[in-house]
Amino acid sequence: MLLLAVAAAAGARADDLRAGIDGLGKGNFAQVAKGVQQLARSGDLRLVPVFEALGDGALYARKSDGTVFIASEKGSGLALTDALTGAAAGDAPKAGFERIRVNNNLRRAVRTAIGALSLMSPDRAARLQAAKAVFAAPADDSLELVETALASETDAEIRSALEDAKAAALLKSDRSIAEKQGAIERIAARGDRDAMSILSSFRAGADGDLRLGIDRAIDDLQARQAWWDMGQNVWYGVSLGSVLLLAAIGLAITFGVMGIINMAHGEMVMIGAYTTYVVQDVIRASFPQWFDWSLALALPAAFLVAGFAGFLLERGVIRFLYGRPLETLLATWGVSLILQQAIRSIFGPSNREVGNPTWMSGGFDFGGLTLTYNRLWIVVFSLAVFVTLLVLLKHSRFGLQMRAVTQNRRMASSMGIRTPWVDALTFALGSGIAGMAGVALSQIDNVSPNLGQSYIIDSFMVVVFGGVGNLWGTLVGAFSLGIVNKLLEPYAGAVLGKILVLVLIILFIQRRPRGLFALKGRAVEA
Repeated sequence: MLLLAVAAAAGARADDLRAGIDGLGKGNFAQVAKGVQQLARSGDLRLVPVFEALGDGALYARKSDGTVFIASEKGSGLALTDALTGAAAGDAPKAGFERIRVNNNLRRAVRTAIGALSLMSPDRAARLQAAKAVFAAPADDSLELVETALASETDAEIRSALEDAKAAALLKSDRSIAEKQGAIERIAARGDRDAMSILSSFRAGADGDLRLGIDRAIDDLQARQAWWDMGQNVWYGVSLGSVLLLAAIGLAITFGVMGIINMAHGEMVMIGAYTTYVVQDVIRASFPQWFDWSLALALPAAFLVAGFAGFLLERGVIRFLYGRPLETLLATWGVSLILQQAIRSIFGPSNREVGNPTWMSGGFDFGGLTLTYNRLWIVVFSLAVFVTLLVLLKHSRFGLQMRAVTQNRRMASSMGIRTPWVDALTFALGSGIAGMAGVALSQIDNVSPNLGQSYIIDSFMVVVFGGVGNLWGTLVGAFSLGIVNKLLEPYAGAVLGKILVLVLIILFIQRRPRGLFALKGRAVEA
């Protein structure tokens, strides 16, 4: 008898659900949205495919009896699926069915309903995503489902997300003022922009003590968010500083050792970026399974290609112009134009696509900050290049010779150091590092013939501000300029912010012509 009673109850429930589903094919948009909300209250997960089909425009009502099916086009007809059981229901001509139309409000109701039903899903990720979706689009209809999900949920992270969703749904309900005040405190405790958006949307319909409580919560959120915004700008500055460090560190070496103003340095960055594009293009065509390793292969390739280009430039042009800074500047500027046009002729003038490996895609939230993996890895990479170069200069024979030439070229030459080859290899090293900077920049900027021009001026400012030829000065200068730029941008704008930074550097150089960290040596100090 008990089994019969359970079976009868299940059958009645299925009949109610089927009647509710068939009701979606009748009435206007508002009536269909109301029907979706009523069905969602059942908490039956079998409704999720129905709601998804409705949102996708794949729900049809049979004209003869109003029965609703999930359908997909098959030739000139429709392949039908039972909306409740998911069983195939055969094929039928389109003429006998009418598509259930949706508008934006109905789609919103469907998304809310799917989110509410997914709260009971056995999949942890689906439950967490559903709780976040209910919080983002709260509705009083989802409150009971959220409370039901809370009663059975054991995962701490999901429970926290459900508590937030419950608080947001409470504000849309007709619950008591005391409960709503608690909900306001709960949402305000999140301290993020989503909390501010929820409270701001509810504020218009609130009055009395509730409105005052919301105003206080919003004021507190705005003050807290201002600090997080400043922290976000500092992070953007660190990210920009790491890019400037990569672009300027090679320039600091060549400028410090050789005294060369290399206007083609930006094109070495561009060559590195295009080398990355070529490497990825080959991997996509021949070895797609290795794509996540493409940057690891592109780094040495970019270093060698850009370094070889720099070596040829020094041997073919610059070595004939030592001691003539104006001619060197003009010659390297002409070379930069030739390289840009060569890239346009080979690859075309339009931007080229360079993909992100999976380990550099996406990001994560840290408090009120949003950190992306590609910029985080670029910061780590720039610091690794800096440390590697520092070790090379301090603990290798080539580094010793390079430092000797930097401090006193004639004395180094008299001690048997072949200064012309030190110059050539130093220029190649600086160009190779610029090529590796191009690999990093290809992940966050457009790969185009003008890529290097965006960073050449800032790179010179970093070198001059930090101290010519001093790596520590380059490090401090790059991050200082990056952070100051990003802190000024919200108030002065990007262009005016750069102008202000330039003015500050000019004033600083008036007081300290050799920059933050001046090199020491007889020739340098002469």
